[in-house]
Amino acid sequence: MSTTRLDRDDAVDELPDDIAKKARALLRSLVRPHRAMALFLLLIVILTALLLIIGPIFIAEALDTGIPRAVEGDPVPLIRAVSLFVASTVASAVLAFVSTRLVGITAQKILFTLRSRLFAHVQRLDLGYHERSSSGRLVSRQTSDMESVQQFLSYALFETALALLQMLFIAVTLIVLDVPLAIVVFAGFIPLFFITRAAHTSQRSAYRRTRTSIAKVIVHFVETMGGIRAVQAYRRQPDRRGTLHEHDSTFREANTDALQGVAWFAGSTRLVGNLTQTAIIVVGAWLVIEGWTQIGVLAAFILYLRRFYGPLDELVQSFNLYQSASAALEKIAAVLDTDPEVVEPTEPRHLPPHTSATTGRSIEFSNVRFSYGEGAEVLPRFDLRIPAGQVVALVGATGAGKSTLVKLVTRFYDPSEGSIRLDGVDLRALADTELRSSVVMVTQESFLFSGTIADNIRIGNPGASAEEVVAAARAVGLDPYVRRLPEGYDTDVKKRGGRLSSGQRQLVSFARVFLADPDVVVLDEATAHLDIPSERLVQNALATVLQGRTAIIIAHRLSTVEIADRVLVMEAGRIIEDGAPADLISGTGRFAELHRAWRDTLV
Repeated sequence: MSTTRLDRDDAVDELPDDIAKKARALLRSLVRPHRAMALFLLLIVILTALLLIIGPIFIAEALDTGIPRAVEGDPVPLIRAVSLFVASTVASAVLAFVSTRLVGITAQKILFTLRSRLFAHVQRLDLGYHERSSSGRLVSRQTSDMESVQQFLSYALFETALALLQMLFIAVTLIVLDVPLAIVVFAGFIPLFFITRAAHTSQRSAYRRTRTSIAKVIVHFVETMGGIRAVQAYRRQPDRRGTLHEHDSTFREANTDALQGVAWFAGSTRLVGNLTQTAIIVVGAWLVIEGWTQIGVLAAFILYLRRFYGPLDELVQSFNLYQSASAALEKIAAVLDTDPEVVEPTEPRHLPPHTSATTGRSIEFSNVRFSYGEGAEVLPRFDLRIPAGQVVALVGATGAGKSTLVKLVTRFYDPSEGSIRLDGVDLRALADTELRSSVVMVTQESFLFSGTIADNIRIGNPGASAEEVVAAARAVGLDPYVRRLPEGYDTDVKKRGGRLSSGQRQLVSFARVFLADPDVVVLDEATAHLDIPSERLVQNALATVLQGRTAIIIAHRLSTVEIADRVLVMEAGRIIEDGAPADLISGTGRFAELHRAWRDTLV
């Protein structure tokens, strides 16, 4: 993989400095609708922690009071202490079950909202963003990153809160039981504070690297599977495996660093805990011998200490999940924080009603200039007007600017300068729904979704009846092909329409447009994958369907422009010829040369 490609990937994954703050704000916005449940869960956690830490008190009472009283013939204090211990244990188990279930349900609701918000936002982002960021990277946000957040919210969050509260309550109880011994315990907090702080800093960096590296693995896998035909046709399997090995090695190294940090944190906390317990046993034994404390208090202290440092092991695992989830949430927040460059107007205008039998709309480029980001100028400043109902063909060499021009007409991009108007209304002032219903584009990709042929045609008009679907298919010449299939219009096209030929997939795309019944139709190399008979069939259908509508047709096959009223020849982003097809063919310009060369290929 080239250095340029790697640099571009790293640039896409680069996070802003304040992304941690934005991730926390995102989490707060997700939790806010569930505040009542969050407060209820907090109450359950508090009660569970209290029940867990109250048990040793009953043990201390049994040792210091219950057993001596039982020896004297009064078993009531011992029975009471043991009964209360069992009751607190059972109650804490019941609360743990209820809280775990409620936490899981609430976490799933939060994740459902997050997934929906991310999916909706990604669809709102402009074409420029999707051309800069691969689909595999977005898949990573919706899968591995979302899974990391889910694991923390569903499994680790409750345990973390319970462990922290349990440690807090135990700390208070230790002070009540014996201040000198409590001071010994709290002395261990000093190294724990610095250990936790150092681990937090190093782990955040490591887990950010894991989220970035796994995204690259997923990107490469999706790209390879999407282009598996080309991979197998050109026998690029070893090359693709090598690149995957490179990305996977980076992911492994990032995970190794993260796990080493976890191991260091776990070992350090356990060492501090063991040293503290040793100190408590030594100091506590001396205090008992000197008569300054009771054996039951020391026993309770040791039990509390085990319960105090026991949660640290759980906190280490939770800390691991937290760091992973935090890094994942930052990645998701970065996507949600991305603003589309093509934005909806705050006060949209409406297109004027049609004033004639012509159902098309006029298109006007006024002082338009365009470049992709900070790159070179693709369309220098120019003006162009296409009257309503006119069919215009764009002709020119690859890279002349034809596709860029139609991307501006369909408002996949906004011009860097100037304006593009539809019947006098700036495209930037139109609501997206009205624009998409008025201007429809067919690309050479002919992408089909999984589902039936009828479902794919109905994308142009989801409310269309079965009869309207068949009529649209018949108009583009698709109906005879469909009739020959065993299940007809209910035939499943399979993944990306793999059950149909490239020409049939393109005809389905045409049927969508015809069913959508737009004012303006844009065809970007739309006949590129059709054979000659199919192309003729589509041209006849286009001549009928485009009657009275505005259309812009891009085609390298000059036979496609025969139905056009006007031909625009483009070169280096400029229109160098403009006229009727017959006039340009009879002239001596660039289009005449292209037409003669095309005629020569037919001889």
